[in-house]
Amino acid sequence: MAGGLDGKQQALALFGGDDEWSPCDWTASDDRVRGGQSQSYLDCSDKKFGRFHGNLDIKTLGGAGFASQRTTAEDQSWDLSEYVGIKLNIEKADKKRYTLILKDELLPANPENGREQASISYEADFELSLGKSHDRFVFVPWKSLNPTYRGKLKKDAKPLKTQNIKRISIMMRSFFGTQEGEFSLSIRSITAEAKAPEHGNTLPVEVGDRKLEDGAPQPLDKSDTGNALHFSHYEVSVTNMMEYH
Repeated sequence: MAGGLDGKQQALALFGGDDEWSPCDWTASDDRVRGGQSQSYLDCSDKKFGRFHGNLDIKTLGGAGFASQRTTAEDQSWDLSEYVGIKLNIEKADKKRYTLILKDELLPANPENGREQASISYEADFELSLGKSHDRFVFVPWKSLNPTYRGKLKKDAKPLKTQNIKRISIMMRSFFGTQEGEFSLSIRSITAEAKAPEHGNTLPVEVGDRKLEDGAPQPLDKSDTGNALHFSHYEVSVTNMMEYH
């Protein structure tokens, strides 16, 4: 896991890259805490990439479900204020939809049940529609992240404090029962980028508000290019659906 900055870099490797992946940097956070049966893993046996994989069960919780891996260094924070977004360098992927989640605040455990108290999450969903592609990337600008609290869009949330990122997560969720079963996403690196990819090499997809009631995407504002997610070398679709987690 990378530490602080020594002057501004064009890209700051948070995981992978020149450093080996380590399973000690990640831990599972699955729907088993709510009585579900989903389970996720972060396989770092290759060292050159981390493979987020597992099984998403939606039957136990009646159509809902989630499986995720999150960072473990809760006493550490990343100052990414000089960067414009996060890039995931993908080694290999399936056709399922994933969610990148950032947090800038972690609350202490609830003394009654020992569980971590909820705080605001900043999220973006992405789907690699061409299936098992190799050596590609997904770029997520800060403005594309939707703030949520307990699974609901929180429009009055303050902007993400990029100078104090406390946690990074990758999640697989059911999106209102639209996906389930085995999943696999292999990531070469996760980096903070000082500059967004050139539009000539990427496909911009705007992200609007998420509609929570029925999972239907909201109309996108095509005039707001500041909220675009950029995907290199392959076509990627991004939806605005959200369920609890």
